[in-house]
Amino acid sequence: MRQQQGWWWRALRPVLAVLGAVGFVGACDLQNIAELEPGVSTEADVRERFGPPEAVWDGDDGAQVYEYSRQPAGHVNYMITIGPDGRMIALEQVLTEENFAKVQPGMPMEQVRRMLGKPMKVSTYPLKRETHYDWRYLDDNRVESRVFTVVFNPDLRVVRTGSEPDPDLIKNR
Repeated sequence: MRQQQGWWWRALRPVLAVLGAVGFVGACDLQNIAELEPGVSTEADVRERFGPPEAVWDGDDGAQVYEYSRQPAGHVNYMITIGPDGRMIALEQVLTEENFAKVQPGMPMEQVRRMLGKPMKVSTYPLKRETHYDWRYLDDNRVESRVFTVVFNPDLRVVRTGSEPDPDLIKNR
């Protein structure tokens, strides 16, 4: 006989579905993040746990920012700041609605790329004279998979942004 599912199971089911979509990479990231400590962990510790960075950006006061993208399958991009002394200063997951709100019309593509990391997908539309960058992320409640899109003009400047439910998940329902 099957036991009736309680309210807690119905509430937990969407969370489990998202965690399943994040998959093994997400679990490994959580373990790796837990093993790093700002001011103590070194560049070598970061590289040992995360591998080579997707990109290395110049930070403030001689620091370097290592980009670790989990796109296209994941929902996060990490920026890990290494100080001039070789120690980790900060680790930030940058695909947040707060950071998306900072993307403003007129911003150059390079600045957006530096702020959000490697996109999940880049699409060019020659007839519209636009380029779209898409990032997959989880909403602020960490429940719904969504896609944030930045539209660039031919001068590689932001024209507009938008966010919608993840179309890949909608197709599979």
